[in-house]
Amino acid sequence: MSAVILMTGVGSYLPKNKFSNEDLSQFIDTSDEWITKRSGIKSRHFVSKNELTSDLATNAALKAVQMSGLNIKDIDLIIVATTTPDNTFPSTATRVQQKLGAKGIAFDVQAVCAGFVFALSVASSMMKDNHSKNCIVIGADSMSKLLNWEDRTTSVLFGDGAGAVVLQKKENLDKKFNGWGILSNVIHSDGNFYDLLYTNAGVSLNQKVGFIEMVGKEVFKHAVEKLCSSFQEALDLCNKDISDIDWLIPHQANQRILSAVSDKLKIKNERVISTVEFHGNTSAASIPLALEVAISSKKVENGNIIGLQAIGGGLSWGSSIIKFGKPKIM
Repeated sequence: MSAVILMTGVGSYLPKNKFSNEDLSQFIDTSDEWITKRSGIKSRHFVSKNELTSDLATNAALKAVQMSGLNIKDIDLIIVATTTPDNTFPSTATRVQQKLGAKGIAFDVQAVCAGFVFALSVASSMMKDNHSKNCIVIGADSMSKLLNWEDRTTSVLFGDGAGAVVLQKKENLDKKFNGWGILSNVIHSDGNFYDLLYTNAGVSLNQKVGFIEMVGKEVFKHAVEKLCSSFQEALDLCNKDISDIDWLIPHQANQRILSAVSDKLKIKNERVISTVEFHGNTSAASIPLALEVAISSKKVENGNIIGLQAIGGGLSWGSSIIKFGKPKIM
């Protein structure tokens, strides 16, 4: 009998520095009305001067492990999805591993805003191949480090934060886990759209970090189409229908994309988790951050079927279907 990969813990962390649209308007040519109309964003959090991506990730991971009921010593795999690592090398995941006091395998995945879904897919495959029994998947980004404050079209959209989930592998010997855990993962990339969303610098390009550059209208068009098509793929893979989904948790890019996706999928807005108003676009952190909010607000509950979907630079995109939590017999 095949193994089942359960999602049993979720945690998140936001930096203490919170910036409203009004705060940004003090040093950017913008306004609350302009930002809200175009994105639905009202506020976002930024890291402090000495706060690292690994700090965000570690805090989120600790909360996820606590919720799962495991101990740090049980964790044997850590995957961090990030575009803003502490150092060019080694991986931020190894720094998180050291801060947690964990053992085993640790590495990063870089698929920008789609990073969490990519990392989830990689973790699930590795666990099924017997590389891990208990894994932490983390999405963590300090996107404020990549913002050009003279470009109001991008600088007002992003925020910093981290979210983490704990995955546990269970052998389904007596079928008690049937229908639980990660039911399907779908991931795609197409480098033909490389220049739609990128940074204008890099290590091998010019030894710099660079700023975010984005062709907004084209990204919006691809986002809606690719989020919906990959989600239908994920549904088909696990023989589910859109009516089976209790909650849809998309990448929190902006409210217009979330609304367009829910309309195209014909899923009611009240079944779509949206936190973009309070977090902005936190890149790889956005989905687990939104999931944690949905759990703490008593929306997502044990046994709910949730759909995750994300798109980021590359372009890279994907979706996952998960029956969250674990049977009460555990």
